[in-house]
Amino acid sequence: MMAGADFDLIVLGAGAGGLRAALLAADSGRRVAVIESGRVGGARVARGGLPKALLAIGAGFAEDFAAAEAFGWQAGAAGFDWARLMAAKNAEITRQETAATLALREAGVTLIEGRGRLSGPRAVVVGERVLTAPVLLIATGSRPALPDLPGCDHAVTTTEALDLMQLPRRAVVLGGGPHATEFACIFNALGVEVTQVMRAQAPLPGFDPDLRAGLAAAMEARGVRLVRGHQPLAIERDGALNRVLLAGPGGDKAAPVEAELVLAATGRVPDTAGLGLETTGVALGPRGGIAVDAYSRSSVESIWAVGDVTDRLRLTPAALAEAEAFVHTAFDGCPTAVEHHLVPIALATTPALACVGLGEDEARRLYGGGVETHLARPRTLRERLTGRESGALVKLVVDRDEDRVLGVHVLGPGAAEIIGGFAVALQCGATKAQFDATLGVHPTLAEALLTLPPAVPGAASGSGPDLPPVAAPPGAAPDGETAAPPPAVAEPIAAERS
Repeated sequence: MMAGADFDLIVLGAGAGGLRAALLAADSGRRVAVIESGRVGGARVARGGLPKALLAIGAGFAEDFAAAEAFGWQAGAAGFDWARLMAAKNAEITRQETAATLALREAGVTLIEGRGRLSGPRAVVVGERVLTAPVLLIATGSRPALPDLPGCDHAVTTTEALDLMQLPRRAVVLGGGPHATEFACIFNALGVEVTQVMRAQAPLPGFDPDLRAGLAAAMEARGVRLVRGHQPLAIERDGALNRVLLAGPGGDKAAPVEAELVLAATGRVPDTAGLGLETTGVALGPRGGIAVDAYSRSSVESIWAVGDVTDRLRLTPAALAEAEAFVHTAFDGCPTAVEHHLVPIALATTPALACVGLGEDEARRLYGGGVETHLARPRTLRERLTGRESGALVKLVVDRDEDRVLGVHVLGPGAAEIIGGFAVALQCGATKAQFDATLGVHPTLAEALLTLPPAVPGAASGSGPDLPPVAAPPGAAPDGETAAPPPAVAEPIAAERS
């Protein structure tokens, strides 16, 4: 250890990764300081996954109320109070921030308010204080990246969208990534007229193609207008309205779209500005993220980085795993790397989306022709009674030579809860044969992943059956379906990948 150092570890940033690393290091008796200029808990608690998940849960009740009558409920017209949801969301954010601050205090971690700046490979300046430690960890996260177009100051980012004073009547969402798509679904469920503008031909570039197509179809069926293959040219303000000028696939001007709210959700960039990285020689990646090796060590031996600031995989579970691996590597003498392709992803879309492992495109890039897929579009119990299609879809991506499951993909109710168990299976190297030999819980959406037929030779994917009907209990009418529908999605892990 470094003689005369103020701490054994200094962490810049009190988000998910920074908090996990600080608490683990402190639990083993090390002197730890955490420097944070904003709210303890970082983007996940104040500006990202948690508040967005709460909004998604609130918006989800709209479909629940609409389906209730088909299940025998009679109720008056449902009303919605945006301000009340905002107040409840803010109260929960404050509760979680207080809990995180208390956890640091009880662990003996020193929490310092301010923006830390490196002044050397083992020194950090906060205000007028200079703090030293043999190990520095940067976990400052990411920030929204506004597109470079005229009039963009009329738009709001995902940060401001979480604190709107009132819902607009119409909204234009710029971008096709997770943040844009989640907000498009949330606004749509709450009755906002939504237009989502994207350069791609379907939302969520980088995700499995069948999952993307299935979600796009479900969103359009629910009233979201998807403007595909377009990009914004400018935003003009006209009184209370914003007019977004667009360019079509060929570059020609397209019909503009108007709305009271324009949400620019075109991605996030690593938050490295003002950290003093240039004084230490820390290497950066092409998008400004801190370049690290498989163990989260930067180009400077004493400086490490985890989470969004590394621009690897912007997900809370990834940051948590990287933080734990960092502590094992830097302090416990046990070099540990994170398998990022096995980090589960869940989005607060409608229908809910979750996946773990490789999508079909990525699997074919890595395994060539040795990939087979198994796909089903099962009917959920809810849509059997309501008659409204849920858009549910399940898919497995399999290495044909070894029969190993490479990816699991779910679109539908409870997707986030379902994917957690299947993440364990992929971590253990499960095969399609083992999936087939496993009995599922009947009747659920998860069961469909265990009843997928073999792939058709020469075809890209198999075709699975609908969920089987519910068996009537003894004494019930022959056609009586008495079991409850699959559970609704709880708090999904919001993906931060753009």
